[in-house]
Amino acid sequence: MKKIIATLIILGIAGVLGILSAIPKKDAANEQSVNLDSSIKPQEEDSDMPIAIAPAEKVEVFLFHRTQRCITCTTIGKLAGKTVEERFGPEVLSGKIVFREVNIDEPQNKALAEKFQASGSSLFINATREGGDNIQEDMEVWRLTNNPAAFKNYLENKINALLDKQ
Repeated sequence: MKKIIATLIILGIAGVLGILSAIPKKDAANEQSVNLDSSIKPQEEDSDMPIAIAPAEKVEVFLFHRTQRCITCTTIGKLAGKTVEERFGPEVLSGKIVFREVNIDEPQNKALAEKFQASGSSLFINATREGGDNIQEDMEVWRLTNNPAAFKNYLENKINALLDKQ
């Protein structure tokens, strides 16, 4: 009798595990369903057709900061400003590329900080396409502050990619 009960318990547990493994799991990083059965392939779009993204009409580089600034925040502002000025002079003169440092502690900057959801020191790049904003926070610049050449090359390449100037 004990063997029968033990066998039923084991079969019950195996059944529950089987049912649970058939339920799609959520990927916490991007809240998408993940299929754990590798024999079922996700529906793919036509992979021969690349998705075309229009070049940005305008690129705005914003360094948001507070009144009290650390050395790294100050360095990012200087490097970003120099990069835009030195490597995109004609685009700056035409207004196609803009660089601004914005103190979020000042009342006149509150609406802009809210638009970008900036709450502290951060670098945002807004690529305007078809009249719409495409705002991205760039975290990589924080790791490049100790190498000015790498910082400038990185930011230049990022802006060129947005302008489709590669």
